[in-house]
Amino acid sequence: MDETSEFTTNNNVTAQDVAEVIAELEQYRERLIQETTETAKRAKLMRVNVMAKLEPELTKIDSALQELRNQQAALSASN
Repeated sequence: MDETSEFTTNNNVTAQDVAEVIAELEQYRERLIQETTETAKRAKLMRVNVMAKLEPELTKIDSALQELRNQQAALSASN
């Protein structure tokens, strides 16, 4: 079972809990892009190449964010 599945099966999860996780994951995503881009500049690497390498990780993050947003919507609707 992955972390998202474990998180979604917990009955004590509130919409606020999910919102906090979403905010943290969004911050992580932005920091990842920013730090990777800055490092690439210092190493004089092309941004296009760096972003291509980073894209699979960003896709995973975006997928997790979407699942969390769906869960948040479901929790909000049930309250």
